[in-house]
Amino acid sequence: MAATASIRHKHVRIDQSKLDRARRVLAAATETEALDRALTLVVSEADVDAALRRVAGKGRLKKVFK
Repeated sequence: MAATASIRHKHVRIDQSKLDRARRVLAAATETEALDRALTLVVSEADVDAALRRVAGKGRLKKVFK
């Protein structure tokens, strides 16, 4: 995340049922909190995905559990 957050008012058209579900899944108190948590999750997962793509095919998986 950026060192300094820039908060702006945005007006978006969004599927209300998706927003309601995201709010429940993320246990967010408000719709704004749900959107913020969802965006944080997407951004953090993008970093993990990029790292996995860099190492793809460069190693072997070891079965740990039987």
